[in-house]
Amino acid sequence: MLFPIDKVISILEQDVKRYRAPIVDLVAVQTKDPFKVLVATILSARTKDEVTAAACRRLFKHIDTAEDLKSLDKENIEKIIYPVGFYRNKARFLHALPLALDSLFKGRIPDDVDSLVKLPGVGRKTANLVVSVAFQKPAICVDTHVHRIVNIWGYVNTKTPFETEMALREKLPEKYWIRFNSTLVAFGQQVCKPIRPLCDRCIISALCPGIKMKSSVKSGNKHTENGYDRYGYKRFFSWNVNGLRALVKKGFMDVFYHLNADVLALQEIKATPDQLPEEILKIPSYKSYWFPARKKGYAGTAFYTRLNPVNVKYGLGIDRFDSEGRVITLEFEDYYLVNTYFPNAQAELKRLDFKLEFNEALFTYMESLSGKKTIIVCGDFNVAHKPVDLANPDANENNPGYSQKERAWMDKIVDAGYIDTFRKFSGEPGRYTWWSYRYRARAKNIGWRIDYFIVDPSGEKRIVGADIHDDIFGSDHCPVRLDFV
Repeated sequence: MLFPIDKVISILEQDVKRYRAPIVDLVAVQTKDPFKVLVATILSARTKDEVTAAACRRLFKHIDTAEDLKSLDKENIEKIIYPVGFYRNKARFLHALPLALDSLFKGRIPDDVDSLVKLPGVGRKTANLVVSVAFQKPAICVDTHVHRIVNIWGYVNTKTPFETEMALREKLPEKYWIRFNSTLVAFGQQVCKPIRPLCDRCIISALCPGIKMKSSVKSGNKHTENGYDRYGYKRFFSWNVNGLRALVKKGFMDVFYHLNADVLALQEIKATPDQLPEEILKIPSYKSYWFPARKKGYAGTAFYTRLNPVNVKYGLGIDRFDSEGRVITLEFEDYYLVNTYFPNAQAELKRLDFKLEFNEALFTYMESLSGKKTIIVCGDFNVAHKPVDLANPDANENNPGYSQKERAWMDKIVDAGYIDTFRKFSGEPGRYTWWSYRYRARAKNIGWRIDYFIVDPSGEKRIVGADIHDDIFGSDHCPVRLDFV
């Protein structure tokens, strides 16, 4: 049955008038100034509206124009806009904005998406929002609310916001484009929330295909606890943070709240719990489990989870591996989630034998668990499996992370039926999870895909989606994701 988009939009546009408008819309109404709308939109990314609103008020006391912005150095901008998400990056973008406007557009704010994305800190979402809100020109801004809600409706079937934008451009009548984002953002913030949506109060509940899945969700029941109230599935992330103490200073908490994970697995934490600040150890609604290496500042794994495991196991029971804090397992009612930081074979493959011994011990462990219930293994595997998984396969033949014996172990687990979840959905090249800090490798996308979620054959039908979040910085790795029912 076709989703009644015209009827739903008509109902929602009337209903959301009762709600507080998104901050970018408020700035547009109050100022009708494209420059201030652009600045507010940059600040609003991954930040709650009330935080953005306060930052805008403080900043606009100092500036009215891009010319005024030139008088503020980056450090002053940081102080003014804090604590918006990624405030250091945004301060850098804003500091560079006047020069970019002068050099590219003679000081004016462009009114088209292709031009706007040339400005620092402006992606397609920001550009579309500026075009539609500041200039009242047809554009479709797809943020997490829009992407999530139109997929719940079944109006599109997409995996990323970009895919959603392209699908809506093809399908959504143009007359709705300008106000579509503000309508769905207000609706998403107030009713169709990502956590504990108010389905019983929803004015379009009778028309929503997703309500069948959500109608049984009540506060405090198992489904709410397990994340079904957000997507209809659980969302797991894995991230090698290359030193959690360092990442805390780079905005770890901003990323944490942005990911909104049901479970977040970390590798290479390089810290013991007593070395971490309280805000990291006690995050509301989450439990954390830590398995640091005995050697200070080295290796180690950890979990954050808002799902309640029935059991937690630390290590493989083999001291030479467990002393490095390489494996921690959460057992749930009908699956295991194993967080693993594989050894690096190191230069001249001097630690290859140790790694291969670890690989075989882990495989034995995996097989022992998979006979009981579904097993998911995630983490930094420290190996690129196929030529498509690294930028320069020929140049790295038999280098650590791409040696024949390391790849052969990956062949072995795939031959045993385990599923590389990212490759289940995407065969595209150029999707990497690790980049060297040298030679601007990340800027040039000269990388390796060495971080994985793999699932045993019994869990294949439970895999909903998988992706690489290469837009998230802070480590030489980026997070990877598994959506799982």
